[in-house]
Amino acid sequence: MAKTVTGTVTWVQGLAFDGKSGSGHEVRLDSAREAGASPLELVLLGTGACSSVDIVSLLKDMQQDIRACRCELTAVRAETDPKVFTQIRFHFFIAGRDLDATKVERAIQLSAEKYGSASIMLGKTAQIVHDFTLASA
Repeated sequence: MAKTVTGTVTWVQGLAFDGKSGSGHEVRLDSAREAGASPLELVLLGTGACSSVDIVSLLKDMQQDIRACRCELTAVRAETDPKVFTQIRFHFFIAGRDLDATKVERAIQLSAEKYGSASIMLGKTAQIVHDFTLASA
């Protein structure tokens, strides 16, 4: 059965809006970037978080002793309307004890190709690259 996701966006002033998720969480969005992140910045952050959740969960399932995960995102937008993302780079910094690079690479691949709902959706318009750096923790 399909899951429904809901939310409400209410204009505050200028180009600022308050967003409220169906689960009750609130966030300020501002296309002028004065009172909050722009809507597309939040799309990018949400995509990075979605992929990071996959990777952390998959590595734990693979019995990896992961201690930290950070995803740095870089995106390029089209020059003309609609100014969709045309390129996105996900660079994961993953730290843990005795991490197996092959398993980390596999977790990233599974997120990119199977589980990463947001990045797979954005992959319809953007060329997406994933890479990573491992560290001991």
